[in-house]
Amino acid sequence: MRRQALDIFVNRIASHPDLQQSEDLRTFLQVDEERMERARSQEIGIFKKKPADLMQIFKDVQSKVSDVIMGKEKPVEESNPEYEKLKRYIFELEDHLAEAQKHAYRLVKRHRELGLTLSDFGKAVKLLGACEGKALGKAFTDLGTKSEALSVRLEKEAYNLLMNFEEPLKEYVRSVQSIKATMGERASAFKHQCELAETIKLKEINLDKLMLTRSDKVGEAEIEYHQLKAEGEEATRKFETIVRLMSEEIVRFQEQKTLDLGLAFHELAKGQAHLANEIANGWRSLLPKLEACSPTQT
Repeated sequence: MRRQALDIFVNRIASHPDLQQSEDLRTFLQVDEERMERARSQEIGIFKKKPADLMQIFKDVQSKVSDVIMGKEKPVEESNPEYEKLKRYIFELEDHLAEAQKHAYRLVKRHRELGLTLSDFGKAVKLLGACEGKALGKAFTDLGTKSEALSVRLEKEAYNLLMNFEEPLKEYVRSVQSIKATMGERASAFKHQCELAETIKLKEINLDKLMLTRSDKVGEAEIEYHQLKAEGEEATRKFETIVRLMSEEIVRFQEQKTLDLGLAFHELAKGQAHLANEIANGWRSLLPKLEACSPTQT
């Protein structure tokens, strides 16, 4: 209602015979809204400011310039508590998964190194047994053979850890990074949507003023306005599509990847339990032979 009354008032002023010749009024009605906003921002009555106010203006400008140079301009972001909560969850999850994957790599490496060490130890003990005679030499040979067999078992478990634990963790990390990439696309789409909406508002105001003055620029301005409006609608559709796809991706992630990770930890525990049992049984089987060669048994 107020906008309609203002349009009628301005239209009456513009149609006055004397004012129609006013260059200032024509400039006001025909100038592009964006140019007016920039000009208005520069004419803020700086000479009416106090020295302290002028210093604050200088600091604000200095801060703004520094932010632009350093790439620290305040971004246009969604103010959605649920989405903010989701972002914190994803970023924290990525950190925790990266830490778990790092230790999984170390666990695989440890099994491989222990397997190689046992293999080298077995070969050395077998050579030592060849230098000894009878029962002692036989005991050393058996010890070396068992060490080599256990080294093979450790190598196998290292491979199982790699495929069934470390790799699933890597895949989990990649899934989180994919969600983060979608978050980046969502932020860019939201910013683009907001910027277009602001531009469309300014173009609409400018078009209204041109129509009041019956300017010959109305046709061109209308085309530009409708093009921008179409771009704005497309930007909104793109943003909504990204939001929908992201929601679907997170649902799949939480359902499938959580199950996969639970299975990976279960397989880890089961594999380590079997390995520990096999190693204990392997060493235990050597005890009678080694005890027979012990000085306490003579």
